[in-house]
Amino acid sequence: MTSSAATVVPARDIADRSVLSGARRIVVKVGSSSLTSIKGGISEESLTALADALAAKRNSGTEIILVSSGAIAAGLAPLGLAKRPRDLATQQAAASVGQGLLMARYTQAFGAHGVTVSQVLLTADDLMRRSQHTNAYRALDRLLNLGVVPVVNENDTVATHEIRFGDNDRLAALVAHLVRADALVLLSDVDSLYDGPPSHGAKRIPLVEGPRDLDGVTIGKAGKAGVGTGGMATKVEAATIAAGSGIHALVTSTANAAAALAGEDVGTWFRVNGARKPVRLLWLAHLASVHGRLILDDGAVKAVRHRRTSLLPAGISGVDGDFEAGDAVEMVSSDGTVIARGLVNYSAAELPQMLGRSTKELGKALGRGYDREVVHVDDLVLV
Repeated sequence: MTSSAATVVPARDIADRSVLSGARRIVVKVGSSSLTSIKGGISEESLTALADALAAKRNSGTEIILVSSGAIAAGLAPLGLAKRPRDLATQQAAASVGQGLLMARYTQAFGAHGVTVSQVLLTADDLMRRSQHTNAYRALDRLLNLGVVPVVNENDTVATHEIRFGDNDRLAALVAHLVRADALVLLSDVDSLYDGPPSHGAKRIPLVEGPRDLDGVTIGKAGKAGVGTGGMATKVEAATIAAGSGIHALVTSTANAAAALAGEDVGTWFRVNGARKPVRLLWLAHLASVHGRLILDDGAVKAVRHRRTSLLPAGISGVDGDFEAGDAVEMVSSDGTVIARGLVNYSAAELPQMLGRSTKELGKALGRGYDREVVHVDDLVLV
């Protein structure tokens, strides 16, 4: 979808985009619809054009990480599948076939410019556990120091429904935080975010300064090609995650990749509107599977929301759901409003006997191990 409507871009916005022209490290994400099609598998022309733009940027001194969808889509034709499968096992099989094909094409296309690429496959589990995301950072950072362009994808072959990122847009946002990137560029077959259907004369939205700028904007889902999983909605979500956590973000089309990386006036720019956060808390806020709810009394709501304290048993009035220690849960007020998410230290079976009681009292009555917070402040994020 494109639009011919001209939009005047504020001078300050153009200045912001100069970050892209002089960035030290950029994460670029490209969607399946930009690289593949049901009928033809990998589009050689599209992939080569993207590699040309990214290799030129890399050879100019900017470190590039490419988060690339397309493995499942690339595996459809070789397996004789007419469309993206819905069941996880067949998706995993298609990814296993397609990932090798995709990497072979990237190796060839970047190699024409003297640039080496590597394959990095991640699951959500790799970013939620401190030891694993530390190792992932070290590996990516070393690859970048060696002049390599890492090609990152979700490890579809082994990921389960419970530990999936869900789409590579959100994966790209978390990778951008993991590697401390200066900017995130999200590429698809749509050149910008619009305030409505471009075919109906909608106007391009050149700048988003915060979530309120998107109030009333209808955002599209996955396109007609049927090879992707996200659409514009997940790109906006990923850009919002990045901008709200200290990283500049741009949403535009793959055809605009070179212009975007040069800081030109293309796409929709998401201006930074928050401070950087630990990648683990970003996972908890946006990707963790929630297994239950803790209902907080008014005092606990104030303590968690305004004083940013740990959640204690004395402030919990109810428990809902079936969860184990270490699972993610929501913390809600008495009227059901979600206040925060966190990793709980006790199971749903243990908590009822603890509600409304002080940690000191619980330690004496139930023994050591029951005198801890229900959710520690380090494992808690406001939403």
